[in-house]
Amino acid sequence: MEKGKNIYQDLEYRVFDPTGNITALVETQVDPADQPAAASWIMAQNPEVEQVGFVTFAAAGAGTPVADVPVSLRMAGGEFCGNATMCSAALYMIVNDMPGEANVKVRVSGTMGPLDVRLVRRDAVSFDASVTMPPAVGIDELKLSDGMLPGNDVLRLPVVRMEGIAHVIIEPDSGFFGLKDDSALAETLLRGWCGVLGAECLGMMFLDEGKGVRALTPLVYVPGADTMFWENSCASGSAAAGMYLAAKEGEPVDVTFSEPAGSLRVTSDPDIGRTVLYGSLTLK
Repeated sequence: MEKGKNIYQDLEYRVFDPTGNITALVETQVDPADQPAAASWIMAQNPEVEQVGFVTFAAAGAGTPVADVPVSLRMAGGEFCGNATMCSAALYMIVNDMPGEANVKVRVSGTMGPLDVRLVRRDAVSFDASVTMPPAVGIDELKLSDGMLPGNDVLRLPVVRMEGIAHVIIEPDSGFFGLKDDSALAETLLRGWCGVLGAECLGMMFLDEGKGVRALTPLVYVPGADTMFWENSCASGSAAAGMYLAAKEGEPVDVTFSEPAGSLRVTSDPDIGRTVLYGSLTLK
């Protein structure tokens, strides 16, 4: 190696903007053990980047079994990420100069099977996208005791467990909703709750009241990559909030989440366990 040269300087990567959740996708092959360090270097060079994924592609039209799932994505912390999933499918279209519309299957870290991504290419760098999300593994409760808030012996928060990630949903009637305005305490608690739940990755979703459109403020901790971000948008967190609302209401929901950098729409049907997330993205 050239003297003084950083081992990550030759990484080939591109940066996407999926509703403000700025995502770098690395096309250079990197050993999974080295991916957190590579991601840290990329994020240091690009402070706006909130997450890093590593992609591999099968050749378009190869006609081989692997081409049935042409995109593989591994996030730096081994977690699942919906926004990066859509971006990796878009990158596949860009690399293979595919115009118009496409359905692209993506295999993603943290999930058992490939996910279906639907893309509509608006121009050379912009896409409308939707992804059929992994179903919830379960919706249960995080039970907190020992008087963490005055007057409460036991506190319960809903937890949506998904493949590769889990999300705690916090609504305005919860005593924890005020954490939205106390970032230091929220981040400290999120680290602890992640350990209690044994989650690969944990989000804290602050969900405001509303009909049809609801404000959502996402905080996400990824232990494997040692990152903590108040994200501009969170696809998996939006899907989890949609799944939670569908289960709570006992019927399908169609809700748009207004997030710090834009909106994501989720449809979720609790009877068939199908949740679809709709968004858009741009190659920066």
